[in-house]
Amino acid sequence: MAESRTLVANRRARFSYEIQETIEAGISLMGTEVKSIRDGQANIKEAYADIRGGEVFLVGAHISPYEQGNRFNHEPLRDRKLLLNANEIKRLTGKVQEKGLTLVPLRLYLKGRLIKLQLGVGRGKKLYDKRETIKRRDQEREVERELSRRERD
Repeated sequence: MAESRTLVANRRARFSYEIQETIEAGISLMGTEVKSIRDGQANIKEAYADIRGGEVFLVGAHISPYEQGNRFNHEPLRDRKLLLNANEIKRLTGKVQEKGLTLVPLRLYLKGRLIKLQLGVGRGKKLYDKRETIKRRDQEREVERELSRRERD
């Protein structure tokens, strides 16, 4: 299996959504978009995936224009088609039609020479769930700090 290297991550997604499952999707890109993503010039924090007419699109992802690009440079906020097979699209359509589930991009990464998108099927967290996540993370940090302090002594 080819190694994967994360190019752009959406760290906020796991905080704001309870991710139930992840799926790998190809993404249809122009040449200048590929070069910008490889340079880390992309933002998927405000993006989501939308199912229209039996196809899945990435909406709201910002990929900066490539600096060395010419007049054929890409539109930064255009909708980009995600490449999934028909069975995956049918299954995702069923899940999204359930109440409260949405498709959230988690990361863009290289797999071999290809750029892939990891999509999460998730439910939005309530404010109290987010507070619980913060509390749990702080407790884990405190435990790690205490363990490292004991190792030093």
